[in-house]
Amino acid sequence: MADDYLVRIGKLIRDARQHRGWTQTQLAEALGTSQSAVNRIERGNQNISLEMIARIGEALDSEIVSLGYAGPMHLRVVGGRRLSGSIDVKTSKNACVALLCASLLNSGRTVLRRVARIEEVYRLLEVLNSIGVRTRWINDGVDLEIVPPAELNLAAIDADAARRTRSIIMFLGPLLHRLDRFMLPYAGGCDLGTRTVEPHMIALRRFGLDIAATEGQYHAVVDRSVAPDRPIVLTERGDTVTENALLAAARHDGITVIRNASSNYMVQDLCFFLEALGVKVDGIGTTTLTVHGVPTIDVDVDYSPSEDPVEAMSLVAAAVVTESELTVRRVPIEFLEIELAVLEEMGLDHDRTPEYFADNGRTRLVDLTVRPSKLEAPIDKIHPMPFPGLNIDNVPFFAAIAAVAQGKTLIHDWVYDNRAIYLTDLNRLGGRLQLLDPHRVLVEGPTRWRAAEMMCPPALRPAVVVLLAMMAAEGTSVLRNVYVINRGYEDLAERLNSIGAQIEIFRDI
Repeated sequence: MADDYLVRIGKLIRDARQHRGWTQTQLAEALGTSQSAVNRIERGNQNISLEMIARIGEALDSEIVSLGYAGPMHLRVVGGRRLSGSIDVKTSKNACVALLCASLLNSGRTVLRRVARIEEVYRLLEVLNSIGVRTRWINDGVDLEIVPPAELNLAAIDADAARRTRSIIMFLGPLLHRLDRFMLPYAGGCDLGTRTVEPHMIALRRFGLDIAATEGQYHAVVDRSVAPDRPIVLTERGDTVTENALLAAARHDGITVIRNASSNYMVQDLCFFLEALGVKVDGIGTTTLTVHGVPTIDVDVDYSPSEDPVEAMSLVAAAVVTESELTVRRVPIEFLEIELAVLEEMGLDHDRTPEYFADNGRTRLVDLTVRPSKLEAPIDKIHPMPFPGLNIDNVPFFAAIAAVAQGKTLIHDWVYDNRAIYLTDLNRLGGRLQLLDPHRVLVEGPTRWRAAEMMCPPALRPAVVVLLAMMAAEGTSVLRNVYVINRGYEDLAERLNSIGAQIEIFRDI
């Protein structure tokens, strides 16, 4: 019986190591042991202590075993510290998940450079692996290689992983070219209230995809005789809706015009990737996209997604809230110009370098230096709009910024049903936020932040906003169960620590 447990634990360790993209030698170096010892552990041929299991779990950032349940990750934050130095923006979460879905269009080998190592990406990789796609981290775990099988096995799909990401809905566009009928689990992700998938269905029906939703599954049937005979007008200028339409159009043998399309950063990155696959896309950056589809795609492609403007905004907000001087490097300026214009109106002291290109050769970047500033509340309300307006995902950061500004700021988060409610969690840290209705919150500043212990909000951006406020609050705060932050940020605590924060990761025993 003991030998059986050792084998099972060894398999868990091997799977966690491979998931991280490490060799046995790399794990051995992290543990201060030999490669042969790691090999014996993974084969179940060596007794292993609880201490060693804990060390391996820490090295691989994976809960190898737990007492009854997988213990959630928490953060202990010592606040009131100034940030300094410089920090690079990571590649875009939303672009990376779109490109993972788009890799299903290609029968050849896809390599994505500097992919964000985040939970949302891991969930999609689990889904891809379960249906037969081979993926592996290469170049010391920095880049991702994706090789699809000749035939996908949708019957074996990892439903649990699929339900934990809303991005699974972007499988619909590629899969309609590969299968005549298939099932997908309902999309999940952040708790942001009810969001209808009908705009996706309206667009994809034009390619012959019919969906029936029953018992937690999308049941899809494709009619090959149906094809767009006029421009597709999206009923919602949504990012994932536009991406799904693009993915469907990419392998439609003909020209597809998509109107009322999103021109946001992740959509542009997807268009650039499609062009690398040999699909011509006219109108990139506008609300009308013309896709010159090709019936088959079988190429070896190497692509570098651009940096994440929402992460860039997170880091700018961290500097503002902690009253720090900080340089944020590799900022995709095209997608932050409205936010910076609002911050300039509020009195932000900053400067930027001349523009240069991202590794994709298309996206414009700058290095942005933010300095401590005396901010005043903006005259107009803060509200999101489709690009080139203020980014929907950047709105929550203005709650923390407005809390350190003099005066009252009205934030109108009209897109999501619940997100404005989560912003009032800042009141636990000394904020003065008044919820006017489910979409509007009035923020009064300046704020004298105070430390607190609290549960992480179930939505990504409000969760990060709470973390930033804790960094500004004198004393020690605790933020419990931060899985939602790991969905969208790679090693955020460690990276903030590198510029002067003091954040400790811990788990309950």
